Amino acid sequence: MPTWDAATYLRFADERARPFRDLLARVGAERPARVVDLGCGPATLTATLAGRWPDAEVTGVDSSPEMVRAAAGVPGVDVVLVDVRDWRPDAPVDVLVTNATLQWVPDHLPLLARWAAALAPGGWLALQVPGNFEAHSHALMREVAARPAFAGALDGVLRRDAVADPAGYAEVLAAAGCTVDAWETTYLHVLDPAGEQGDDAVLAWVRGTGLRPVLDALAGDPELRDRFVAEYAAELRRAYPRRPWGTPLPFRRVFAVARRS
Repeated sequence: MPTWDAATYLRFADERARPFRDLLARVGAERPARVVDLGCGPATLTATLAGRWPDAEVTGVDSSPEMVRAAAGVPGVDVVLVDVRDWRPDAPVDVLVTNATLQWVPDHLPLLARWAAALAPGGWLALQVPGNFEAHSHALMREVAARPAFAGALDGVLRRDAVADPAGYAEVLAAAGCTVDAWETTYLHVLDPAGEQGDDAVLAWVRGTGLRPVLDALAGDPELRDRFVAEYAAELRRAYPRRPWGTPLPFRRVFAVARRS
């Protein structure tokens, strides 16, 4: 897992929160006793779960010490430092949420069957993952990483086939005994309308997420890291030109909401 910077991640908090809200709108739990957010990050969104279900025991799980520190003291949420692959509940869960996390977990489909089995009867599992790995933002990152100057240091750092399509998630969750609603949405985020990032709004966006593994891999060579960022930024400016009203960023996301019979 990459290292994280909560402040950088939250720079576009509203845009990152919208898919979470759309996901939770399809969860019909009324009075859950136990709610778990797997990959909770700084727990700003996990706090909304505590607000929706104030009588529930709400737990956030994350493998990043940086994010867990940022989440300390979030009202109504108990946050624990655990890799989601290692998490095991000590009692059935009524609502299990994982938002923009599973793209970091290779071969994560078997996890979903295990998590579905951890649900209480009638329990809900809700997931959302970015489905934009063929978008310019990611394709150009891989293209620059393959250039001779960077290929040695970045070999194997960036993954391509990170998530399934809606049907793939539906198949796994249905086989686990759940009723499933799966879909995808492409948002058009208008980044930085005030122009604070100049022509580099998309670069600022990926610094909080997809660029993290590259920054980690090149951390020991700041000159090479800065060269990579400069070359990648130039490609992003061509692919995502700033308009007078902001920088538009199309972003596909994949959703599934499952209820255990």
